[in-house]
This record gives sequence, C-alpha cells and structure tokens, in this order.
Amino acid sequence: MSLRAALLLLVLLLGGCKAAFFGAVNLRQPTDGVVSHRDIVYDAATGTALDVYAPAHARHAPVVVYFYGGSWMGGRRQWFRWMGEALAARGVVTVVVDVRLWPTVRMKGFLHDAAEAVRWTRDHAATFGGDPHDEFVMGHSSGGQIAAMLAVDKQWLAAVGMRPRELAGVIGVAGTYDFIPFDEPAFADIFGHSAAEQALSQPINFVDGDEPPALILQGEDDTIVSPAEAVAFEGRYRQQGEPVELRLYPGLGHEGLLLAFGPRRTAAPVLDDTLDFIGRHPVALEH
Repeated sequence: MSLRAALLLLVLLLGGCKAAFFGAVNLRQPTDGVVSHRDIVYDAATGTALDVYAPAHARHAPVVVYFYGGSWMGGRRQWFRWMGEALAARGVVTVVVDVRLWPTVRMKGFLHDAAEAVRWTRDHAATFGGDPHDEFVMGHSSGGQIAAMLAVDKQWLAAVGMRPRELAGVIGVAGTYDFIPFDEPAFADIFGHSAAEQALSQPINFVDGDEPPALILQGEDDTIVSPAEAVAFEGRYRQQGEPVELRLYPGLGHEGLLLAFGPRRTAAPVLDDTLDFIGRHPVALEH
C-alpha cells in the first residue's frame, strides 16, 4: 500500500470515530433561536458547499466564516453544526464551510475554495441578516492556517476581487501558523518539497502590516499544535504594528479548546472572548 493510500485510510478510519463523536456534540447543542440553511453550493465548478446558521430575526449581524480542522485531509461541515449554532445563538451569522481536501487537492486548491467561500458570504450575507462589511474568518487547527492565509497572503482574496483589510478580523483557534519542519510526510505533498514552496504555506511569513485585526486563542497544554506558534504569530503582528490579541488558556489541549465553544463551555471563556473581539471590531478597515 502506498503512503498516500495508507494515510487516506487512516483519515477515513479516524473520521468515522470523529463523525460519531461530533454527532453526539451536535445533539447536545441547544438550537433555540437559530435558523439553519444547509447544503448551499457556493462554487458550482467544484460542487463545494456550506451551511449557514443565523440568529432568528437577525439584522446587520456580524458574520463569521468558519473553517474546521482535520490536517487538511479530513472533516465535514456537518460535524460542526454545533459551532455554527453556538455562535448564532449569541448573535453571529455563522457560515461553516467545506473545502476540497488532500489528496483531491493541495494547498492552492483548498485556499482557492476558502476564498470563494468568503466572497460568496460577502455577496449573500444580507440574505441571512448579516452585515457584509462585518465579516470575520475563523478556523481551528489546519482551519486556522486557512483562515490566517486568507488574512495575510493577499493573493487568495485578490483572486475573488477582495483584500484582506476588507475583513473585520481573523480568529485563530489553536491554529497552525509556523509549522516547518513538517512532522507528517503527507504535508510535503500538500505544501511542497522545497524550502521555497514550504515557506509559502506559513502564515507567519506574510504578515507585513496590512492585515485585519487578529484574535489568537491557544490552549497551553496543546500537544498537537505547539503554543509557541501562537506566540510567534502574535509577535510578528506586533512587530508590524498590527492589532492583535493573544489568549492563552491553562489546562486546555487541542480539542479541549475547541470544545470550550460548545459542550465544555465552562472550561474556558473562549466563546465570550471571541464575541468580545467581534463586538470591538464591528467594521472592516477600508484602506
């Protein structure tokens, strides 16, 4: 069996476990006051889709485009209904996005999809009661890398006629921003084998002083993504004089930080911290 086939089989096996787990999490999330709009195709060329969770009777609400984690190899938007509902229940129109994953595509493919989803959200936010000029990108783990790349590497949003500074902010949840050398052989296939290619996958390398505000959330006990990445990313923002906030949470690991948005909400105030950040950055900077 080839390395690619073996890794894909592992992802599928783990995905079955995660599907059951997140299915249970979905059932535990209250849905009062949330209106869902599911299975919306945002890119007819690729068939990629998203789900929208909106507060009932929303008007000019802030909007979050959420990218889930899964090492760029696995995951489904349906697993994260609970995240969409958790944010929508607190007044945020939330778009949970599928992008194409490895081995179907590599980095250019999923960042293309992510940018298309952000553009689609800008164009359709008002339909769901959202403010198209109050749009944030947010992601967990590898999804944090996707969100961060949209916010710092101008080429991806430029391809859909947008600029990073049109975003109201970027929110990283145990995101990976500075992860060379790779610890998974498949990552070289996803991001490139040469040092020059790999450097293009690192959000930290693109921070140049023309980014939207950033909120970086990180568990101090994370053994999957080192807290050092969050600290380094914050430091690069500060070097460029950009608005950035880092929140470190003791006792939380990689998944624990994510679940603090939902079933483990009492573990840390990550949801409140996120909503506070969104509330203090209500309008995208126009430059």
